[in-house]
Amino acid sequence: MRVVVKRVSKAEVFVEGASAGSIGKGLVILLGVDREDNEEDLHWMSKKIPQLRVFEDTEGKMNLNIRDVKGELAVISQFTLFGNVRKGTRPSFNKSANPEKAIPFYEAFVKAMEVELGKPVVTGQFGAMMAVDLVSDGPVTLVIDSKNKRF
Repeated sequence: MRVVVKRVSKAEVFVEGASAGSIGKGLVILLGVDREDNEEDLHWMSKKIPQLRVFEDTEGKMNLNIRDVKGELAVISQFTLFGNVRKGTRPSFNKSANPEKAIPFYEAFVKAMEVELGKPVVTGQFGAMMAVDLVSDGPVTLVIDSKNKRF
């Protein structure tokens, strides 16, 4: 699994032009599922995200996680995170999981985040045309890949 984590002061997700939900202070997660991902990848990522200390404490240091700040979360499916442009300029998405695998992984990740945070998570719609309107906070942006746990 690969995610892009954006710290935001607010965000709204639109599916085919209609609002699917919005959040205030929190994180927007763009989530891609690799065709080789397994339950270990899902478990590792779902435990890692809530523990990320990317919010500032009273001294201005990033020491707080999303739970500490009572932040909100939006999770957006993003198969293009596995786009490969090694050959040419048109991306290949052959590392991205097919929908039969990706949808259950995406849904399981969202459910795990809801359990971890104890509240609903805003989502888009898998496979739909979406737009994410966000106000980046910091900006703070991280890329995390379950196949390279050193990140």
